Amino acid sequence: MKQQVQFQYSKALDFINLSNFLNLCFEKEYILIIINIKILHTMKNRVQLIGHVGQEPEVKNLESGKVANFTIATNENYTNAKGEKVEQAEWHRISAWGKTAEIAEKLITKGSYVALEGKLTHRSYDDKDGNKRFITEVVANELLLLSK
Repeated sequence: MKQQVQFQYSKALDFINLSNFLNLCFEKEYILIIINIKILHTMKNRVQLIGHVGQEPEVKNLESGKVANFTIATNENYTNAKGEKVEQAEWHRISAWGKTAEIAEKLITKGSYVALEGKLTHRSYDDKDGNKRFITEVVANELLLLSK
């Protein structure tokens, strides 16, 4: 029976040492389970959405650069317990900064079909009546205009 070996990648371990470790494990016929922290780190707080834009992007010029805000709707279709087909839309608030905001300003219009990748963020602000409001949004770092 083959033994299982767990190995955790660290920055201290360079490629040569990793290569030697893998060769040793395969020579000894171990089943190798690798947890690569670098790969897992890139997957943290990652959001990918495909949907239709709900309104024209609202673009603002700030001292730090441009910001574009818009919403997209993602649709889910399913059959309920009664056998009826149901379409449910989820609305997502999107913000884009810098070059991504410039792309959104030039290419995205209401109804556009887009794919985006970004990270989920939460923030709060005080409204005009002094009430604290909370917002959850996706900060997009990649946008792709799709055709349907």
